[in-house]
Amino acid sequence: MVGTHVDPARFAVHAASPRGFAQAYVRENVGGVPLVCVHGWPETKRVFWKVIEPLAAAGFEVIVPDLRGFGDSGLGPDGFHDVASHSRDLYALVHDVLGHDRVVLLGGDLGGPVIQDLALRHPEWVDRMVLFNSPLPYLKDAMATIVGTRPPLEAADYFLRQGTDPDGLAVDLATPDQRRRYIATFYTSRFWAHPGAFTGAGEVDFHTEPFADGAKLRASFGGYESAFNAAARSEPTLLAQNDHTRTLVLFGPSDHVIYPAFDRMAAAVFGDHVGPFLVRDCGHFVPWEAPHALVSGTTMFCGDLLVGR
Repeated sequence: MVGTHVDPARFAVHAASPRGFAQAYVRENVGGVPLVCVHGWPETKRVFWKVIEPLAAAGFEVIVPDLRGFGDSGLGPDGFHDVASHSRDLYALVHDVLGHDRVVLLGGDLGGPVIQDLALRHPEWVDRMVLFNSPLPYLKDAMATIVGTRPPLEAADYFLRQGTDPDGLAVDLATPDQRRRYIATFYTSRFWAHPGAFTGAGEVDFHTEPFADGAKLRASFGGYESAFNAAARSEPTLLAQNDHTRTLVLFGPSDHVIYPAFDRMAAAVFGDHVGPFLVRDCGHFVPWEAPHALVSGTTMFCGDLLVGR
């Protein structure tokens, strides 16, 4: 069974180019309830490999893109690789090309701000969201008494380097092997995941292989660069309190990079939320580390939409 989870050819990969580059995506169970699964960093669509089939079996049309500059997708033709660019790409792909007028969004890490932006930018399009282990807006009044609203300082070195010296880091990671070993640390020694989550045969190799390409690894730093450099932003990201999008909040608390109080913070950000639910023995990579919890939670959360599917 493990072998299928690390098979790059497990699902057919399609591509469309509504925004001037080839955006790759998996699309299973066409005609189901549209569910757009958005990966983070350092991830690609492969992080959802364990949940695509069960979500499709539950009645979802599962749409899993590679963001611009990641995986099988091309680089952004305008040079931007920030949240707003990803958000506009996904709307163009799923709304304009695939023709969906109403969707459920699911995401964490970088995918979290992307789906939050989409829900604020297109409130009539986003029916509901499933959010896990993601950056959040800081709401000073609502979060003033919450302990743990800042990520651990000891985990911030990568963020600072990728955000302030992305070109220098790209030069330092000069070979495919160096790039893959760098990415591997986020699945292993940096303790983003729960211990042992990526010790199966071929798992780390499966997730690091797409980052061997130097241009794509450099592009993937764009989200971090945009946090420090206004010139790296195509436009402002919409990241704010959201009281209108019904949101299921899941949290893998073994995560050593996201806010320790992510669950409490998310409860303050989303006025109409379900949970937050803490997922035992799970860290940052919820779709890979806790596939059953993600699938069952999403299915129950969307049960009214799935009736008759």
